[in-house]
Amino acid sequence: MFSHVMIGADDIEKAKVFYDAILGALGHEPGVIDSKGRCFYRTKTGVFAISKPIDGEPACHGNGSTIGFAAADTEMADNWHAAGLANGGVTCEDPPGVREGSNLYLAYLRDPSGNKICALHRMG
Repeated sequence: MFSHVMIGADDIEKAKVFYDAILGALGHEPGVIDSKGRCFYRTKTGVFAISKPIDGEPACHGNGSTIGFAAADTEMADNWHAAGLANGGVTCEDPPGVREGSNLYLAYLRDPSGNKICALHRMG
């Protein structure tokens, strides 16, 4: 459904360190910074990107927005969460785990720019 997701960050290098760590925990290669200073993570199914806002205003998170990253298993989701905490992320929501009444294993973080993100594993 989606071709790409782009989020804003004021400090691209700091954001890259964070996302290299958490996306690396999910098996993805480090991001690549282009000639405009944007950072891209490309996969066969889509692109995740980080950019300074083009309007020159400070980056801010979307209130009510969450970006979810697929995790192959619960261990990968836990590693994603731990990598995020170790690289400037802040835990939010409930601790990583199965959500009551569902087959979803979720781990939530706020990235260094305040964006709400999660790792999600759909359990059998």
